[in-house]
Amino acid sequence: MSLPLTRKDLMIVNMGPQHPSMHGVLRLIVTLDGEDVIDCELILGYLHRGMEKIAENRTIIQYLPYVTRWDYLATMFTEAITVNAPEFLENIQIPQRASYIRVIMLELSRIASHFCRSTLWMDKCLDFCDYFLRGVVEYQQLITRNPIFLERVEGVGFISGEEAVNWGLSGPMLRASKTQWDLRKIDPYESYNQFDWKVQWQKEGDSLARYLVRIGEMRESIKIIQQAVEKISGGPYENLEARHFKKAKNSEWNDFEYQFLGKKPLPNFELSKQELYVRVEAPKGELGIYLVGDDSLFSWRWKIRPPGFINLQILPQLVKKNEIG
Repeated sequence: MSLPLTRKDLMIVNMGPQHPSMHGVLRLIVTLDGEDVIDCELILGYLHRGMEKIAENRTIIQYLPYVTRWDYLATMFTEAITVNAPEFLENIQIPQRASYIRVIMLELSRIASHFCRSTLWMDKCLDFCDYFLRGVVEYQQLITRNPIFLERVEGVGFISGEEAVNWGLSGPMLRASKTQWDLRKIDPYESYNQFDWKVQWQKEGDSLARYLVRIGEMRESIKIIQQAVEKISGGPYENLEARHFKKAKNSEWNDFEYQFLGKKPLPNFELSKQELYVRVEAPKGELGIYLVGDDSLFSWRWKIRPPGFINLQILPQLVKKNEIG
């Protein structure tokens, strides 16, 4: 971290590390001139759990209980990408009912991440949608038009469209900077192409624009959930044929002593010797998995592309020349 030589009596303050319950603990070393932020150094990785290497030493079924720790507010997305990767690798088709259920749960999880709350399942989904649409109007009246809130976010943390692309930003941070990029439209997965909804974006590129994108996305999530609940079909919710797809016969991993690595013993699947990159539009942005199979029960390489880690890289630039409050 380089300090400006012309300044004197600068104060260096540790912002964090934050509490370990916030996974991926964040620490900021902030240089202050009074209340003004002169410099900021971003320190990541205080709580690295080795999730990628754990994945390379577990079967997909055994690894699933781990992935909810990637992002506590978007657990459905981490589970979805974990099963999407081998499904795409082995070209496993899932029933439409299962895809609709996934969409409903993903959009509920998106609202939970944006809004830090959620509710119960299917029979209450439509009730929740009606309740939420009424509630979001109240929140907008309380927050969006609040002069104190606007003074804190309007024109603050500006990111141009070119900067957003160059930094590799995704999600609301990208869409708030004149870029209409949403993987649910650009690179459709599950059954999102069967629903009528719009990509939410703003032109201003500031903190207010990012807030408005998230508010708009929650409204669109409600539209998707309502359509999915109304259109969902009957039938199976899993592909029973796929349960026996390339099942490893007489594998030592089916032995008694290995049953405790997963919650319960289930059929194991070999991952073909090929590679692919799979991505979903998580609440914070693009969540991706680079998966390499090796004709074995374990993945040869499991590389996670987390949206938060990449989006945070621009933070030092955003906070400079602003006040710490």
